[in-house]
Amino acid sequence: MAVKFRVILDVKNDVIRDVVMANSANLEDLHFLIAKAFGFNGQEMASFYKADPDWNQGDEIPLFDMSEDGVDTSMKTYSLYDATPNIGDKMIYVYDFMKMWTFFVEVTAQDDDKASCTKPVTFAFGDAPEEAPEKKFESEIVLGEEFDEDIFDNPDMFDNIDDLDLDTY
Repeated sequence: MAVKFRVILDVKNDVIRDVVMANSANLEDLHFLIAKAFGFNGQEMASFYKADPDWNQGDEIPLFDMSEDGVDTSMKTYSLYDATPNIGDKMIYVYDFMKMWTFFVEVTAQDDDKASCTKPVTFAFGDAPEEAPEKKFESEIVLGEEFDEDIFDNPDMFDNIDDLDLDTY
């Protein structure tokens, strides 16, 4: 079975690619296809994030397994079918954490004919800009409401790190 994705780069002007892959491929394959389709070399760190219907970011699927025991998920161990089994499933893809290129990825079609995978990029509109747009990360917590901002003015309010029981955290 082939899966068609609509991939939209989060920039001011529309930059869109439709890509097709066999659903037996993994997210690492999709990572390289998206990078190539948008003119990147695919050599930077990246992650997919599951997303809900409103594009709220969920669980991360990193390019590499970062766990100490080597048993966590990674793009290589996550199949497209596991990540996006249904039409309308969404993911957020972040490429190059220093520049934070952000993409919205949605399953738009599924086809039983794997021959449709012979042309991996089926639609292209717009060109990626030279530089990634600046991202602003804002917290939903307002200082002073749930956090005592005066704590920084009084060094006696900090615990000694040697006295902390780190097993409780």
